[in-house]
Amino acid sequence: MTSGVVHGGADAAIEDAGTIRRVITASSLGTLFEWYDFYLYGSLAVFFGGLFFPAGNETAQLLASLATFGAGFGVRPLGAVVFGHIGDLIGRKYTFLVTMATMGISTALTGLLPTYEQIGIASTILLVLLRLMQGLALGGEYGGAATYVAEHVPDQKRGYYTSYIQTTATLGFFVSMAVIGSTRSLFGEADFKAFGWRVPFLLSFLLLAISLYIRVKMKESPLFSKLKSTGKVSKNPIKETFSNPLNRKYVLLALFGVTAGQGVVWYTGQFYALTFMQSVLKIQWQTAYTIMSVALALTTPLFLVFGGLSDRVGRKKIMMAGCALGAITYIPIYMAMKHFSNPSGLPVANPDEVNVPMMILLIGIQMVYVTMVYGPIAAFLVELFPTKIRYTSMSIPYHLGNGWFGGFLPLIATAVTASAWAKDTFGAGAIYTGLIYPIAVCAVTLIVGGLFIHETKDHRIDADVHGA
Repeated sequence: MTSGVVHGGADAAIEDAGTIRRVITASSLGTLFEWYDFYLYGSLAVFFGGLFFPAGNETAQLLASLATFGAGFGVRPLGAVVFGHIGDLIGRKYTFLVTMATMGISTALTGLLPTYEQIGIASTILLVLLRLMQGLALGGEYGGAATYVAEHVPDQKRGYYTSYIQTTATLGFFVSMAVIGSTRSLFGEADFKAFGWRVPFLLSFLLLAISLYIRVKMKESPLFSKLKSTGKVSKNPIKETFSNPLNRKYVLLALFGVTAGQGVVWYTGQFYALTFMQSVLKIQWQTAYTIMSVALALTTPLFLVFGGLSDRVGRKKIMMAGCALGAITYIPIYMAMKHFSNPSGLPVANPDEVNVPMMILLIGIQMVYVTMVYGPIAAFLVELFPTKIRYTSMSIPYHLGNGWFGGFLPLIATAVTASAWAKDTFGAGAIYTGLIYPIAVCAVTLIVGGLFIHETKDHRIDADVHGA
């Protein structure tokens, strides 16, 4: 597949190292804070079941908590449409500011919510509404950050430079776990459950102030500025995205041939792995957080490695390899996780039986797959679409793949694992049945991507050329 576009972006991009460094720092730091906000809830999904949902059934509470977590992902494509449209109409910078403010305020307000015990079902409704606001904001954030960076940097290093944006999701997850872990240790379990859980959310007020200050000082993307000065800004980015048959084709190919598989690999390796350790293997949260944190710290630099490598060998090979490895090895990896943490299937894993180094290795392997599929993807998506509709067109398949296919993975996988069908059919092996979902999605991505996606790394971004 080729986009039908003759790009010409190297001469339009700003190649001054200092400017590029400031652009990447400002974009990445702001996006990191947004991911921190969004993933606070995910890191506490197991814990939140008893705070905002009716008591009586722990499995039902966990599923309700994961469903609320998924609700934020469900509206991400809508956020992509709304904020992508704004970003292509009025600019990347101002859209950044709106998404940041929306995310920061909705996260901080979560820290002020009364619990189910205090106001009943109203607390659940308010929590869901705030999660929806977070999802809308995140739907506009990623595409803007990736587009903004890509439109500043040289073509031959686009994969490397945009991969800095790719680190922010994992770093945001890492920071959220670190803040939660520190707060839980500081307050103790009783006080954390009573009021300490609010502290990580309220911290978002401070992060919001810092992020807004940074982004107010940013300038508009040079390619968008050129587009605006020549009067070639799209009048209706949404319509152009879907009315042009070629653009519509790229949106669908990007979704089923890349981002769906990337999304499930990402959320299997991080969120489902963390949920599996706590809710299935019954590992104490401190140990689970330590395992995940060390694995993330060791593997996060690989986003930059694979992003840079994609500038040389291409985006497609690396991303397809990550999906293939996940599909082939997830079940043996998760079987090994059980063997090295709770081989006896005890109600609570014996800390002396948890082989922490091996667990870090097993989570780390999954994280390698994450960095392979995620490191090059921003550059790949940017290269598919022309500048005038890029923000909208790349955001939609990204957030459908990550928000729907990936975001609902913890809920779907946990529900399948807990189902009577899984227990009746697989017995003791039912705990692995949740992996059927990511394996199936990876298989679809490998087929569609392998057959219909062609390399994009040699495409050069141009401000006013679109597919014919």
